Amino acid sequence: MQALLGVIFHFIGGFASGSFYIPYKQVKGWAWESYWIVGGLFSWLIVPPLAAYLTIPGYTEIIAHTNGGILFLTYFFGVLWGIGGLTYGLGVRYLGVALGSSIILGLCSVFGALIPSVYYEFNPQPGKDTISMLFSNAWGQWVLAGLLVCVIGIIICGKAGAMKDADLRKAGRAAEDNTEFKIGLGLTVSIISGILSACFAFGIDAGKVMAQEANEIWKAANPGQGEFLFQNNVTYVVILWGGLTTNFIWCMLLNARNKTFGNYTDPSTPLLSNYIFSALAGTTWFLQFFFYGMGESKLGNGPSSWILHMAFIILIANSWGLVLKEWKGVTKKTISSIIIGILVIILSVLIVGYGNYLKE
Repeated sequence: MQALLGVIFHFIGGFASGSFYIPYKQVKGWAWESYWIVGGLFSWLIVPPLAAYLTIPGYTEIIAHTNGGILFLTYFFGVLWGIGGLTYGLGVRYLGVALGSSIILGLCSVFGALIPSVYYEFNPQPGKDTISMLFSNAWGQWVLAGLLVCVIGIIICGKAGAMKDADLRKAGRAAEDNTEFKIGLGLTVSIISGILSACFAFGIDAGKVMAQEANEIWKAANPGQGEFLFQNNVTYVVILWGGLTTNFIWCMLLNARNKTFGNYTDPSTPLLSNYIFSALAGTTWFLQFFFYGMGESKLGNGPSSWILHMAFIILIANSWGLVLKEWKGVTKKTISSIIIGILVIILSVLIVGYGNYLKE
């Protein structure tokens, strides 16, 4: 039952992450850097401490007396993840929601799932899954198999994206219908994003002592009720400060370079709706972390949690790509390829879920 709840929470988080960019498409007359940082202020500065305040009484005290080295490492991984999040936005911008998310999160799933297990192989800690545990236990082998199947699904989705590009160019519609579709630039930033986005998982591990303290306080007040679902909310506050730092500096530089500071007060644009949609996008993006934490409390912060989260995001993002007709004007073969890729990713989720069932 715990594994099932973990899968459900990860699906909700994946739905939030796979859907967050949709409100940005309703922003009119603003440059990318303007609506990205407005949404980011909600994602990284406003909503995280609000969520922590509502779920963890005294969360500021937990942060205040945490070792400075732990806080710095957690923040540092947040800075690196922030670069990944920044380039995620660019990847989606240049490749579309479906293809951009598939490539970025495919790489992110691999690095985020395996590197911590390799680290704990050489620096073992109680309750942490090592790479040898994954290979030597039946449940771990199923999780690794699910990871492999997920990567295959990502490759299929990536191939479908290349086919899309070829179809549009052949039809002479690339420039007409997809003014921002840039396969070369998009692939470059997507690869960078996929690698650095995995640092969020490392940040959770680095700041785990804060989550553990929140968990122990809650368990003392609620004996016999299991693990605290919202224990990671205090860690998110610190990680997301790092993400805010990276994105704020970059967006301000872009505002200065592109002379787009005027976007924030430009009366010729629908200011109120732009702020609302940007805030909605940013809040939705944070919800992925909120529900990831709930899923992680049920499954543990190992490869299974990370791959489930990533796979669900890829699934939802690709589904949105079909709904938003990002594949309009391509051949049936290309459409079939992206659908097959999505189905393979669904299969990977089922395999990982079965692995977690065996672990129980």
